[in-house]
Amino acid sequence: MTAGSTLTNGTTAEHELAALQREHGRPLFALLLRLCDGDRQRAEDLVQETLVRAWQHPEALRADDFDSVRPWLMTVGRRLAIDARRARQARPAEVGDAVLENARVISDHAERAAAMLDVRRAVKTLTPEHREVLVLVYFQGASVAEAAATLGIPPGTVKSRAYYALRALRRVLPGYAADLR
Repeated sequence: MTAGSTLTNGTTAEHELAALQREHGRPLFALLLRLCDGDRQRAEDLVQETLVRAWQHPEALRADDFDSVRPWLMTVGRRLAIDARRARQARPAEVGDAVLENARVISDHAERAAAMLDVRRAVKTLTPEHREVLVLVYFQGASVAEAAATLGIPPGTVKSRAYYALRALRRVLPGYAADLR
């Protein structure tokens, strides 16, 4: 197809576009394959997009300034490849399913917040003595000796209250029993 031929409406335009594909498709594909680092699917997509641009702008193909439309097609294809590369670089890298299967699962904030509310409600059901021991030992990180000194009770009583408090929480929070061991 030369610059002098015209693309008209209807079947003639489709035939001329097919002729354009036959005449210039292979060299255009070869160029785009190199620009796409050997990615055949991406190169085929860019060839198709280049031909769509030719179909959308038949006036460019009719210009009398050149003997062949191949330079115009190559320029359009090259610019499309550059734009596609820039768009890919602007996005985060895509990952395959295999990578996602091996990825560490991070719990959702909503689940964590709901669990915290459940634990707070359960702790409120404990006696004040058991609650004091749990708060000091498990939530504030005090040792048994520090908790005993703070509460003014023997260390054995701190251990006993902590044991019975956790046991009561296991009954109130059956779904969390493994976390309370």
